[in-house]
Amino acid sequence: MNTSSANTSSSSLEKGRPVFSISPFTLLDFPDRMACILWFAGCNMRCTYCYNPEIVLGKGKLSWDDVREFLLTRIGMLDGVVFSGGECTIHPQIIPFAREVKRMGFEVKIDTNGSRPDVLETLIQENLVDFAALDFKGMPGNYWKITRSHLFKPFEKSLKILLGSSVRFEVRTTVHPDLLNYQELDEMEKWLREKGFSGTFYLQLFRGDKETLGDLTQTRKPDFVLEQSVWRT
Repeated sequence: MNTSSANTSSSSLEKGRPVFSISPFTLLDFPDRMACILWFAGCNMRCTYCYNPEIVLGKGKLSWDDVREFLLTRIGMLDGVVFSGGECTIHPQIIPFAREVKRMGFEVKIDTNGSRPDVLETLIQENLVDFAALDFKGMPGNYWKITRSHLFKPFEKSLKILLGSSVRFEVRTTVHPDLLNYQELDEMEKWLREKGFSGTFYLQLFRGDKETLGDLTQTRKPDFVLEQSVWRT
């Protein structure tokens, strides 16, 4: 790394406290890896089913120094670090954070809504991502209803970037029958196939046991996902 980029990285690391909290251990969030989770505060979407309102609406509490202090105690114990949120890619610190996490010997997984393809592309170009989970909220016709954003096009670009890379990734969708029906899910699955995605399309059922951003009510599981929580395209 040249002096200029080193100074930029150092400067970015010193700015702000983007991380809301750390989950010290998970066996579920990074496939085949023992990992921890960095929960980045804030998000550029307002999905009604989101069960992390305190993270989405809250402010970060932890700086890189705080994160590094924790990670130093996990070297040799954990395989990877998950960057989640909120939406981790809205923070300029994510790239220098990822550089340092990789230098410490950890693999990196990114959980993203795909709204910042420029950031995702930089992370991939610098070999800073080992696995990604891309949230597919819905098709353009109901994207606003679900996310309160107009960010489908950036999501589509992020999918294209991942498809053109060697990074392992999965696509996942949260399902509530008030927001997505079987026909819409079928349309989403066909759209993914047409784009060239041949991986696993995961369906996550709405969790009504926690506080959420919206006022969705807990309902019985939709009939169309009782037996099909994973769609292989």
